[in-house]
Amino acid sequence: MEVQIFGVKKSAETRSALRFFAERRVKVHFVDLNERPASPGELRRFAQKFGAERLVDRASKRFLERGLASARYGEEAWLDLLAEEPLILRLPLVRHGQALTVGDADATWREWVGK
Repeated sequence: MEVQIFGVKKSAETRSALRFFAERRVKVHFVDLNERPASPGELRRFAQKFGAERLVDRASKRFLERGLASARYGEEAWLDLLAEEPLILRLPLVRHGQALTVGDADATWREWVGK
């Protein structure tokens, strides 16, 4: 089993996901979004399942700094903005094959690993 985690090292939720899989000896491919932004295609995969609005962390410091509280963008505009600004993403984004999660999804991850 292998999972791919998109996040940033400063995010508590990302560190929690990394720890969850490490404790269960699951191979993890970590993509630090500060070093390498997620591709629009990768973000689109998550947006197709959850919707672009669900990927936005409206409580994040960066979201508030940018003054996006009243922003009403379409799917493509959100995806472009999320690709530019990974700190407004709801983290972590976790992928296992075709299965995807956004944010802390402990129950779903337990199903994946069977524990």
